[in-house]
Amino acid sequence: MKSLARALALAAVLVAASRPAAAGVPAVGDNAPAVSLPSQEGTTVTLDQHKGKWVVLYFYPKDFTSGCTAEAHNFQRDLAKYEKANAVILGVSVDTVDSHKGFCAKEGLSFKLLSDTEAAVSKAYASASDFMGKTYSARNTFLIDPSGVIRKVYLKVNPQTHSDDLLADLAQLQAAK
Repeated sequence: MKSLARALALAAVLVAASRPAAAGVPAVGDNAPAVSLPSQEGTTVTLDQHKGKWVVLYFYPKDFTSGCTAEAHNFQRDLAKYEKANAVILGVSVDTVDSHKGFCAKEGLSFKLLSDTEAAVSKAYASASDFMGKTYSARNTFLIDPSGVIRKVYLKVNPQTHSDDLLADLAQLQAAK
């Protein structure tokens, strides 16, 4: 009974964290807010390090959960397609560096997961969600062009199809340039 209650509580957290953020979401055409967070490797990652590349900045609620794992697996599956399109993937959640390290090791992830334990970056992207006094990152994504401008905003994404949707939009945006 206790594990059922825990599972229901976690499901409620994930639903709440996947709701779109309200006002203040950075819009298409805005300069992307700064990012400077530690990765699962313990090194600090910034958006400026990726100038000249497209950046998929995706926020997700929690390591080791079903939807977040499916989304991460799909990004990993498509990693070569992103690299061919001159794009990098950066995942952000409020989980710790150690949690990200374990998640990457267990799931075979080779792209960067960034630890936003204070939720500062999640809040800057209006992608923070509170549930029962705890803050989680909402399931939102921002596609940022090589000059640091937001070109596409995805709110309340479907983790099963998100990578495919992103790749299609990325191809369309690159063809339009």
